[in-house]
Amino acid sequence: MPSKLPDRDSPAVQEQSNSAPSPAWILRAGAEAQTVQTLAAHLVCPAAIARILVTRGIDTPSAAEAFLNPTLEALLDDPANDPAQLLGMDAAVERILRAIRNAEPVLIYGDYDVDGTTATALLKTTIERIALAIDPQKPAQVTYHLPHRIREGYGMQNAILGEAAASGVRLVISVDTGIRAIAEAVEARALALDLIVTDHHLPDDSALPDALAVINPTQHGCPYPNKNLCGAAVAFKLAQALLAAAAVLTPDAAAFRARTRDVLLPSFLKLVAIATIADSVPLTGENRAIAALGLAALANPVQPGLRALMQLAKIPLDRAPTATEIGFRLAPRINAAGRMDIADDVVELLLTRDAARARELAGKLDRLNQDRRASEARALEAIDRELLTLVDCDGEYPRECLILDNPDWHRGVLGILASRVVERTGRPALIVTHADGDAHGSGRSVPGFHLLDAITFADKAGAPGLDSETWEGPLFHRFGGHAHAVGFSLASERLPLLRARMKSYAAAHLTDSLLIPQLDYDAELSLAEITPSLMAWVARLAPFGMGNPEPVFLTRDVTLAAPIRLIQDKHIALQLMQCGPRQQSDPAAIPALGWSRDPLGWPARCTRLALAKGSVVDVLYRLRHNTGRYASPHFGGLELELADLRPASAPL
Repeated sequence: MPSKLPDRDSPAVQEQSNSAPSPAWILRAGAEAQTVQTLAAHLVCPAAIARILVTRGIDTPSAAEAFLNPTLEALLDDPANDPAQLLGMDAAVERILRAIRNAEPVLIYGDYDVDGTTATALLKTTIERIALAIDPQKPAQVTYHLPHRIREGYGMQNAILGEAAASGVRLVISVDTGIRAIAEAVEARALALDLIVTDHHLPDDSALPDALAVINPTQHGCPYPNKNLCGAAVAFKLAQALLAAAAVLTPDAAAFRARTRDVLLPSFLKLVAIATIADSVPLTGENRAIAALGLAALANPVQPGLRALMQLAKIPLDRAPTATEIGFRLAPRINAAGRMDIADDVVELLLTRDAARARELAGKLDRLNQDRRASEARALEAIDRELLTLVDCDGEYPRECLILDNPDWHRGVLGILASRVVERTGRPALIVTHADGDAHGSGRSVPGFHLLDAITFADKAGAPGLDSETWEGPLFHRFGGHAHAVGFSLASERLPLLRARMKSYAAAHLTDSLLIPQLDYDAELSLAEITPSLMAWVARLAPFGMGNPEPVFLTRDVTLAAPIRLIQDKHIALQLMQCGPRQQSDPAAIPALGWSRDPLGWPARCTRLALAKGSVVDVLYRLRHNTGRYASPHFGGLELELADLRPASAPL
């Protein structure tokens, strides 16, 4: 029997009808008409495409050409991208090359996420390749340590530094971590370890680690223009500088430089692209070029580990993967190792040349990802029940940072759970679990609410001169992150103090304007303007992510040309036809799909709005290809993925 829309008087639909109002639809600003017209004429592209480029700051023909056609030459030769601009680079390169020439044992101290594991593999490969090129008889002695999320937590640990020193290591290089390792840097000096910190996280305002070199574009005084590099990209800049400086030490400098440019750096960009996308840094400027070139290089990868993992993730090997495929299929499998077990398997996967071992490791990561999803699902059931208790009579959540805790939640999925809470509530969220008297948490935020600033306030509130609380020292054992995501640990007994301080901070900074739901769209189209040519231009704007979101379009006055069809009781399929002044003489219907996590999404929404065949609506959507049975031949196999819809009479 076919699925039906929920009954309008059902408790589920009534509950949803009491929820927060629909988001406002806002046209992205900043597109002066003459600039759009000039750019469209130069590119010979639809006006909607030119408008998208202009609103994203790409407002000249030269800028548009560079954006649409990124090249390795432009990326490597642009003076703005010169690694030498990074503060601390010269000292780091000199010390690492000295270690290579002397065959000193070197420890790379990484992190357990995608960014940290790819950075570790990249830098280890760089040092080993340089050593081999300089003197094949003196191979590099490079080991690495990735912390165990549960036993060690995030960041560097004195005990690991002590073990390294005892084993003969004299140089430690951090990747994607270390910028707040103030005490650990002191310990490194006491152990006679030279420490080089490479990181991208925000430093503490009060101090930097007392290291031999600190390479981080966000540190005060660093002239490097791109402050949004991920950790693997910072490691890539170090690799660039090392390879350039090492050339003169090799028997054939010209051949080494050619191999570096033609083989090594393009190969490294595959890893940096994966990390750049997974770490959700803005895909603009240098970052976008890294992502675009790295994705292109991932078509039909040769390295057995990447190939095996992409096959398990069902990413086709005969084309470049999309950012969405990396972010939602590949990255979760890489992250699963650090979330559920140990991340060392990821580095081995990325370095192995043994196809059988690669398949074995990829299979393990896939199984761990399944375990992660099951753990996440169990926790979300409890979270959804608790969220219901927080809603007031108007269907609103409190105007504060939501803090939920449960000792049964796996520490490896806390960040994912925090993201889910933000999606459900529109509020920043900290998700916490407990073990051995300590609370461990991850947080995610909403645009405009700086979460690292918030927990920094919570850590220092009560200090002399800040407020009237009795000062009992810092709140957290350790914490770090950035505006959108944080991690921390503290004594479980102090969690009520964290709640109080975060509530106080949110009262002053989480303004109503940040909580008004809003959907931005890029351009308005008629259905007649949706063509394969337009879709080809949209594809050229990719890869999409933060800073370069996938375009959202508005079409007004479309009619539901057929009854709404339910898919798996929670998704909807529509057939839409243009009506009104833009109606074609021989109109055709285009398929549209709305995806929901549960029946309280699109099905209940359509019921509440009383939508049926013949209803006239305005729609916000993204464009998709469909080669299945419901593809529209009139629209060249294109369909709409709904972002929102409302009756045509409703105000935007």
